[in-house]
Amino acid sequence: MRVDEFDFDLPRELIAERPARPRDAARLLHVHGNTLGDLGVRDLPRLLRPGDVMVFNDTRVIPARLTGRRGQAGIEATLHERIGADTWKAFARPAKKLRPGDAITFGPDFTATVAAKGEAGEVELRFDRGAESLMAALAEHGSLPLPPYIRQGRADAADREDYQTVYARAEGAVAAPTAGLHFTPRLLAALDAAGIRRVAVTLHVGAGTFLPVKVDDTRDHRMHSERGVVTAEAAAAIAEARAAGGRVVAVGTTALRLLESAAASGGAVAPFDGATDIFITPGYRFRAVDVLMTNFHLPRSTLFMLVAAFAGLDRMRQAYAHARAAGYRFYSYGDSSLLHREDRP
Repeated sequence: MRVDEFDFDLPRELIAERPARPRDAARLLHVHGNTLGDLGVRDLPRLLRPGDVMVFNDTRVIPARLTGRRGQAGIEATLHERIGADTWKAFARPAKKLRPGDAITFGPDFTATVAAKGEAGEVELRFDRGAESLMAALAEHGSLPLPPYIRQGRADAADREDYQTVYARAEGAVAAPTAGLHFTPRLLAALDAAGIRRVAVTLHVGAGTFLPVKVDDTRDHRMHSERGVVTAEAAAAIAEARAAGGRVVAVGTTALRLLESAAASGGAVAPFDGATDIFITPGYRFRAVDVLMTNFHLPRSTLFMLVAAFAGLDRMRQAYAHARAAGYRFYSYGDSSLLHREDRP
């Protein structure tokens, strides 16, 4: 499909710079058939059914943006994919002068060597330590990789809390699974009381989620790979809920992409531990997910393509036109939506 079919006008003032407070005070647009309902995130317990299973991505964002020096030259690196205990793929700026073997100093006694160079500013960095020692060094010397549309240079104490879900557990993401930012302990308790099950999976979101689509045709776009895990226990809980008539509700596009990567042709979700670069556009046949909770995405983005595939392009054009006219706040810190599959009642 042509990428310009996913374009729309988005006033800059609708892109949220800060989240709603409290988190669950955000608005929610319910898109069901031809009906658009202006509600709130706190309405979720009554919008879902007892026996439904909500699937959350429990990845935890790490301070993946580093500033260092190669000799006298300043280097900025944003880690986006772990490929070994001490090795990460990263987007470097400026990257054109970096060569394999170059050493970059990010702090006193904290260095990395350029192990390889890729395309579009990507490098492989091999650090002088790995595993927990590397995570400790990132916590000391790194900063939160806020999305590029949020004011550059900002990563304050509020962001360090706001840009993390309340249930974040598994360290490794460089971008938040933003649909989950709306949840509070109060809302989770209300879902439990309503008989809605909760299951956790892990997809370590990479910085590739921020990369613009620069091609004219979706067939020419390459998605970056991300690592995900669906445990046997999570797969069994999802299967049990479905067998009892419950729907699978993905909290965010990251959970949806992981579930679809792990699903067999009949829709059964299997245990999964590996990389996925699934790119979902209209025409894709969904197997695992019935309902999707997701924030409002940017024009021409792979995420808007995904929601158009899920709920229908015409329906999502109408929903986004309504959201803009009604002043919904877009993207990571913005409001949310609850979408039903186009081919399901």
